[in-house]
Amino acid sequence: MPTISLKTTIHAPVEVCFDLSRSINLHVISTKHTGERAIAGVTSGLIGPGESVTWRAKHFGVWQHLTSRITEYERPYYFADEMVEGAFQRFKHEHHFQESGNSNTLMRDVFDYTSPFGLLGKLADKLLLKRYITSLLLERNNVIKHYAESGQWKSLLNTDR
Repeated sequence: MPTISLKTTIHAPVEVCFDLSRSINLHVISTKHTGERAIAGVTSGLIGPGESVTWRAKHFGVWQHLTSRITEYERPYYFADEMVEGAFQRFKHEHHFQESGNSNTLMRDVFDYTSPFGLLGKLADKLLLKRYITSLLLERNNVIKHYAESGQWKSLLNTDR
């Protein structure tokens, strides 16, 4: 069971970082290179507790579908989404947010997953899958950071903060 842990410091309020992390629209922006689109469940705006989204994206040259559900939720400090259906045997993506001085937020991702196909899946993890997923998460976090710090978050979150 590989686990990927990432930390990103963002100069923005914790509520903004939390909401950007659950924005379907921002996720689409951060994964434009995969052609990822929300096709069922919550397909735009903010996903919330108990809600699910089905994604269609091209990874490794193959179109895939993946459905995940928000299974844990403590606004604005934590939420988790877990795969309901998709290519993995299982995954859980934890999103942690901690206020730190000067309006900074420490955003921490913990992505724990099990690949399909037994030993073949474990080999794929070591050779490329873990690096690929890490790259996707880093890109997503960079987009969250950019939108949060530049003020562009207002166009996605439709709020008067």
